Amino acid sequence: MGFYTEHIVPRVTHVLMATRHLAEVRAKALALAHGTVLEVGFGSGLNLPHYRPGVTRLLAVEPSKVARRLAQPALAAVMFPVEFVGLDGQALALPDASVDCVVTTWTLCTIPDPQQALAEFARVLKPGGEFVFVEHGRSPDAAVAKWQDRLDGLQQRIAGGCHLNREIDKLIAAAPLAVASLERFYGEGPRTHAYFYLGVAAKAI
Repeated sequence: MGFYTEHIVPRVTHVLMATRHLAEVRAKALALAHGTVLEVGFGSGLNLPHYRPGVTRLLAVEPSKVARRLAQPALAAVMFPVEFVGLDGQALALPDASVDCVVTTWTLCTIPDPQQALAEFARVLKPGGEFVFVEHGRSPDAAVAKWQDRLDGLQQRIAGGCHLNREIDKLIAAAPLAVASLERFYGEGPRTHAYFYLGVAAKAI
């Protein structure tokens, strides 16, 4: 990674993703997490205050050293153990059927091969386990989607590989996961960047 991607992007992301509105969205999604949780795209720990007592252990995947350093104050405040278990959501160093819940928050936009990552999520989930997610992606509004396509290349360059136009629901539906609930809505901010998918998918049996 270059200096900009390695040192600037995590710090800017930490600030931009720490708004009150996004905290409310995180809290809504993470209320569904439970048991041993694998969080892919742990970032700077912004999710940590929103996990509820049903979470007993957190396994974190995060490639950025800077983000992990920024997470230290939040890590010091949690009551459950947190262990960093890898750098790449596409190749998880965990046994099959070893976690109760997988969590991603604004992560699938950046993973180079989201389909491979989703297959890995399904692999490590226990039978009956759940994938809890909130992501941004392609809008159903044609005018917004056209601008998402136009801006996608620029977005990747300035935001560490983030895509604006991935159809999150279709990606999940094509994985060994069954969508159990899904909300789609515009959050605060530019519509090209703030069309959200929030939901839960169960491990397909």
